[in-house]
Parts: sequence; C-alpha cells; structure tokens
Amino acid sequence: MNTILITGCSSGFGLETARLFLDRGWRVVATMRTPQAALLPESDHLAVLPLDVTDADSIARTVAEAGPLDVLVNNAGVGLLNALEGLSMESAREVFETNTLGTIAMTQAVLPQFRERGAGVIVNVTSSVTLRPLPLLAVYTASKAAVNAFTESLAHELVPFGVRAHLVIPGRSPETAFGTNARTRMGMDVPEAYGELAGQVFANFQQVTEELTRASDVAEAVWRAATDPACPMRLPAGADAVAWAAA
Repeated sequence: MNTILITGCSSGFGLETARLFLDRGWRVVATMRTPQAALLPESDHLAVLPLDVTDADSIARTVAEAGPLDVLVNNAGVGLLNALEGLSMESAREVFETNTLGTIAMTQAVLPQFRERGAGVIVNVTSSVTLRPLPLLAVYTASKAAVNAFTESLAHELVPFGVRAHLVIPGRSPETAFGTNARTRMGMDVPEAYGELAGQVFANFQQVTEELTRASDVAEAVWRAATDPACPMRLPAGADAVAWAAA
C-alpha cells in the first residue's frame, strides 16, 4: 500500500486531498498544527499527526512517526494581504518561514529515504498569483514564486535518483478561508492611502463564480502528480488557474 504525507490538512486543499487518497486506497498521513481526526473519516489507513513546518524538531518527529513514504505533499501555508507599506517585517518573515522555508525543510527531511529507495514524489502546492500577480499580495506571491523556482530546479537535481518533483498551482477558491485568515491571522492594517485599492481587492475576493478553483480540482491534480510519471512538472488546478497559465 502506498503512503502519502500531506501538510496543512485542517481545511481546504489539504483536507480534500487527504479524503481523496483515502477513498482510493492509500495510507494517508494527514498533518496539521492541531490534529483534528474528526475532520476525516475513520480508517485503519489514516494517521493524523501534529506538525509545525517551521519547527525542525516537529518535522523530524512527524517524519519518523509517519514511516516509509511514497509521496510528500507540501500544502501548508499562510496568507498575507496588505500593501507593502503596511507590513511588518515580522509578518513577512512568518510568511516565508511557513510557505517557503517550511516546504524546503519538509522536502529535505524526506529526500534521504526517497533517494535511497530510488523512488518517490514531491508535490508542492503554490498559487496562481505566481502566474498573474495581484496587488496587496507582493510578499505572499514572492513566497510562492520562490517555491516554484525551488521545485523546478529540484526536479532536475533528483532525476538521477528516480525521484520526481511537481508543482500544483491552484487558482482562487471559495472553499478556502484565504482572505479572512490573511486579514485576521496576520493582523492587517492597510495604510489609509491604499484604502480604495484594498476595498476593490477584498470585494473581488468575495465574488464567487463557476470559473474558480474547487478543492477537488487541487486534489485531482495532486493525484495525477503522485500517480502519473508522464504528467507535466507544472499542473494548474482549477478553471481560473488553467486560463491564467494558458495566457
């Protein structure tokens, strides 16, 4: 039985991906800062483990407890919406610590077993804002664009060892709490000069159309990356992401 470890499974893309792989007969290690097993169906093939991707000890404990892995999905991330002038460097560092360095640290932790076995897949979930940058997202976009570049280079680095690295690039999804979490968790205070622009951006985030990304779109893209050696390195997920990638 194949085993997948997914970070950031408490909601949204990570949770849906865990459900899909369970439904398709995989052993799933679903990780989150505060484990909530009730979010997922009861299964002998499920382990719900605590994980803080910014903490080296937490990463080491979780990878050890997870046991041998076939696939790692780096999905955990934090959002940040604000004009650059309104950001503290503490907030900027927190975004990079989780979105970028957390992805790198998790990848580094599992690579030895993949390399020694001559097989394994790393799937990094980023964002379509890296394809079409938007205002008030400069630091968040930079953190995700860094993961794109990291993954592209890593994919070449791992070819001799039979290990694959892929990007799943979701569009905007009403099934995540990105906008709300970005404002409340990061303590956003938009400078007055950017108030009109911020109002427009937040209004756009509230709009829901059929062209947006569903969590199931992302889960299916992760499935393809995990199971299809012939799939592209970059996989846009969701109608809006596909359209942006094509443009």
